[in-house]
Amino acid sequence: MPKVSVKVKWGKETYPGVEVNTEDDPVVFKAQIFALTGVQPERQKVVCKGVTLRDDSWANFKLTNNALVLVMGSKEEDVPSAPVEKTKFVEDMNESELATALDLPEGLINLGNTCYMNATVQCLKTVPELKNALLSYDKSSGGGTAGELTSALSETMGALEGGGAGACAGAAARLLRALHATAPRFAERAAGGGLAQQDASECWAEIVRALQQRLPAAPASAPIDAAAVSDRTSVIEQYFGGTLDVELVCSEADESPSRSTESFLQLSCFISQDVKYLQSGLRSKMSEQITKMSQTLGRDAIYTKTSKISRLPAYLTVQFVRFYYKEKESINAKILKDVKFPMDLDVYELCSPELQERLTPMRTKFKELDDATVETSLSARNKNHGDSKKENKKKTVMPYWFENDVGSNNSGYYRLQAVLTHRGRSSSSGHYVAWVARGDGWLRCDDDTVTPVTEEEVLKLSGGGDWHCAYLLLYGPRILEIPEKDEEPMVTEVADDTAGNPPTALA
Repeated sequence: MPKVSVKVKWGKETYPGVEVNTEDDPVVFKAQIFALTGVQPERQKVVCKGVTLRDDSWANFKLTNNALVLVMGSKEEDVPSAPVEKTKFVEDMNESELATALDLPEGLINLGNTCYMNATVQCLKTVPELKNALLSYDKSSGGGTAGELTSALSETMGALEGGGAGACAGAAARLLRALHATAPRFAERAAGGGLAQQDASECWAEIVRALQQRLPAAPASAPIDAAAVSDRTSVIEQYFGGTLDVELVCSEADESPSRSTESFLQLSCFISQDVKYLQSGLRSKMSEQITKMSQTLGRDAIYTKTSKISRLPAYLTVQFVRFYYKEKESINAKILKDVKFPMDLDVYELCSPELQERLTPMRTKFKELDDATVETSLSARNKNHGDSKKENKKKTVMPYWFENDVGSNNSGYYRLQAVLTHRGRSSSSGHYVAWVARGDGWLRCDDDTVTPVTEEEVLKLSGGGDWHCAYLLLYGPRILEIPEKDEEPMVTEVADDTAGNPPTALA
């Protein structure tokens, strides 16, 4: 009887009808208790018929329907504190106090080697269009295991948006259960009996695949040529999907080049001895030699495969290919090489000539704005009495997509917004962490511990040692914000204005 309904008693509180799945790890049940009581799993002592529940095994802890489960333990806020609270500076605060003081978002509790899932969710949460689609998802729409996974992720996004630690713990437990149902390999056990560590990239791909099936494409804000978007039926394909124009040229025979198109949801950066920067790793993948059957020669021959991007997605996912299979040890060993990645990425040179031509108008606007910003900065520096209120001008936000292609990128410019890192020597061990941009700063989401970090710390995640190495990068579109022009020029000595309205910058 893997599923039973029990009664949980904690102090004076009783919670009847708590559903427990004994096929899950006991820590999942403890996460449910945390969601109900607010008692952290490590503070819990869970007893039934005199037997105490362990973290890694149900062992002799037998549950039946309507069994009474006693929980002992106190919430952190219930622990007695000193009568006089001294003033604390930020540098003296622990992580919990820092999160409260800085109004940091919630994290996701580790349910036993589930950091790979937690880090993936935190990175995907940085995409507002995807988050909004999940928050409005109809959880009763069915859809099999893909629908269950999408519903669980929708609940998790809602909990992270303001449901509190308890709601986040319960949602994470249900998300894990849905992930196991969708991809049973994630339920594999380690030698000690607990859940085995998994590859975050595989988890990312599995979640995106389910969302691709269940989240319909966002409606266009203006009439669109149906032929231009007919193949983009989901939010994932709209905002994460790109297209490559591929040309194959045989190096050993006089054959006509073959041309085709390929779709992608992420780009790969292969790491070789010569690759020191993300851009060079991406370039090397765009031109490579492959072996395939030649109809002219009647045998395998070497072909040069050249790829050019013909459709850029709004959100560009890049995977560093850091793991390779080591047959002797039967593990996915890790390449620790330092490969630098930028905060601002320009992929113009990776695009087809046709797409480059379409990108040019928006790139010109970015250049004009950058030049005007530099000119204004130099002008203000030369005026000791410059008006700082100019910085508060209203701005017009320009669309980052092409008019006939919602979810595309119309400039080729990207800004880094999430990094998923791995620390360890193989993909099936170690620890995964998400580093996400928020406002002008960055946050490190290490399971349920969220702390602020600097941009410099994020750029140090490029590898080269046993510290966290970037494994997946998520770039979002650079947004063009054009300051609105004042109706009247702003000067330090303002003359009486009897005809015009006050400048919008002062409003």
